[in-house]
Amino acid sequence: MTVPVLRFAAFTDPDLADASAGGNPAGIVLDASGLDDAAMQAIAAKVGYAETAFVTVPIVDGDPRRSRLRYFSPVAEVPFCGHATVATAVALAGRDGAGTLTFDTSVGAITIETRSTDAGLTASFTSVAPEVRAIAPEVLSALLALLGASAGSLHPDYPPRLAFAGNWHPVLVFAGAAEFDAFTFDPAAMRALMDAQGWAGTVTTLTVRGPNEFEARNLFPVGTLSEDPATGSAAASVGGYLRELGLVAPPVRVVIRQGRHVGRPSLLLVDVPRTGGIVVSGTAVHIA
Repeated sequence: MTVPVLRFAAFTDPDLADASAGGNPAGIVLDASGLDDAAMQAIAAKVGYAETAFVTVPIVDGDPRRSRLRYFSPVAEVPFCGHATVATAVALAGRDGAGTLTFDTSVGAITIETRSTDAGLTASFTSVAPEVRAIAPEVLSALLALLGASAGSLHPDYPPRLAFAGNWHPVLVFAGAAEFDAFTFDPAAMRALMDAQGWAGTVTTLTVRGPNEFEARNLFPVGTLSEDPATGSAAASVGGYLRELGLVAPPVRVVIRQGRHVGRPSLLLVDVPRTGGIVVSGTAVHIA
C-alpha cells in the first residue's frame, strides 16, 4: 500500500526569496488510520526528516476539526513536535479552511489557530502548561564538556535549566555569540547523554540578540541529523523558562531565530502570557 506523504517546511522566514528553503521540513500523513506503529516508524525513517506527523484519527468525537496526532522521528516515536504540528495545521487549513483546530497528542490536547496572512497561512499552537527544573550538576558538567564549554561560557543572567512544554529540553544561554557560533559536538556522545537523561526533545542553546530576541541552536542527533532548523517545542519551553525565572515581563512576544548554522533560516514567534501555556507561531509552506 502506498501512503501519501506531504512535505511542508514550518517556521519559514518570510524574508527568504524561496520560503521553502528555510524552516524545518516535516512529513505529514493526513490519514494514518490504517497504519500500525511499525508502518509509521518505517515511513518516518524513509522520509528522513526530524519528524513526520501522522493523523491517526482524522475526526475525533464527530468533530471534523479535531484529530489525533502522533509524531515519529527516523528512529523512535516523539511525544510532541512543534514544527510538525504547525506544518500539519497549515496543511489541514489549506484543505479545509483556516480557523481553530485541536490535536489530541500524547502530551495532551493542543489548540492551534490558523489564519491567512500576507505571508501565507500561519499557525499558532498553545503548549501544555510549562515546567522548569534544575539540571543536576554532574549532568550539566557532562553536557558542557560535550560542547567544549564551561560554566563560564554561559550568560550570568540566564541560568541553565530543564524546561518542559511538551518535551524536556535543557536550556543553555551562551554569554557570547562567538562561542555560541563555534561550538561543536560528537553526535553519538550527545545522543547517549540525551537517551540516558530521557530527553526526547532537543538540547536547546541560545544567545541573546537583543531585547526579547534570541538566536537558537537546537541539537538533535538522530539519523543523519545533528541540529534542528526550527524547534517549536523548544521555543515553547524557552518561553516557559523565561517566565518562570522572571527574565521577561508577560505578556510579551519573544523572537527566536534558528537554522542559520544548518543553512535553513527560520523564524519562531513566542507569545508568553502571564499564566498558562506558551503560544508559538509560524508560517509553513509546501515543499514541491
